[in-house]
Amino acid sequence: MKKPLVIGTIFALVALLAAMPAAAQTKLKFAHVYEVSEAFHKEALWAAGEIAKRTNNKYTVDVFPASSLGNEQQIAQAMPLGTIDMSYLGASFVGATYKPISIVNGPYMWRDFDHWKAYSQSPILTELTDGYFKQTSHKIVALTYYGARHTTANKPLNTPADMKGMKLRVPQAPKYMMYAKAVGANPTPIAFAEVYLALQNKTVDGQENPLPTIQAKKFYEVQSHINLTGHILDNLMTVIGSPLWKKLTAEERKIFESVYKEASVRAGASIRESEGKLVAWFKQQGKTVVVPDLKAFREAAVKIHNDASAGAVWTKELYDRLQAVK
Repeated sequence: MKKPLVIGTIFALVALLAAMPAAAQTKLKFAHVYEVSEAFHKEALWAAGEIAKRTNNKYTVDVFPASSLGNEQQIAQAMPLGTIDMSYLGASFVGATYKPISIVNGPYMWRDFDHWKAYSQSPILTELTDGYFKQTSHKIVALTYYGARHTTANKPLNTPADMKGMKLRVPQAPKYMMYAKAVGANPTPIAFAEVYLALQNKTVDGQENPLPTIQAKKFYEVQSHINLTGHILDNLMTVIGSPLWKKLTAEERKIFESVYKEASVRAGASIRESEGKLVAWFKQQGKTVVVPDLKAFREAAVKIHNDASAGAVWTKELYDRLQAVK
């Protein structure tokens, strides 16, 4: 009599356990504005797989690329609500909430890539991301090299004088306007997904982005000149929204941080590799690649680095510390 009862109990437990994984599993949304062909998206997919694997499928991540859940402003606004759990956000968009961190998007703030890399491993970055966390409860878990931003147009831009009065598309974040102000251009904020059409219709005269982005977004199709201004060495921050971060256990937090740091290294390396090849590729497409007078551009920018009226929202002390990083 007892044996059938035991067997029946086992079957009931097996049935219950079989039903549990679907209820226990948590689906997360990772949203960004980049194309599926770009390294950022590919590494976000890789990270999603790793998160599922390392949490035994407790968390699965759906990745939404190409502004499918909104532009960066809309994504940032959705994260405190928990309707989007994670995202890549540019420093200027993070800086819209916590202003000091946007210093990294000042034009010609970096001497070279090594300067940027030293910052990415410095106590200053830790201080800035901690400041953002204290203010928002959103956690920055990784910094990804986005690339050196260059300016496209339908003419050569050899000196800042060539940009005077030019309608320059910039992202919808204040710090990108600082570059336009430094060179005398008219900054025109336009959402990322709308830039191609704005260039095609000549709503704007030019735009600025890293070479891999210019290729992925096909901006070169509607612009004749790639001007290697290299005015910002940009980065993306992988941000976990406060609702998700608060419910993760200490062990789960370690997993998420580790995975997204690995993904950031992989994506950054891919971008650096692409940058080394794309000048030749653009020439093969019939584009004119211009090496401008970078000294003149840098001098124009340095003049306004600490000018509040031009958009500086950091202290001189932070600026000096950043410049001293080696």
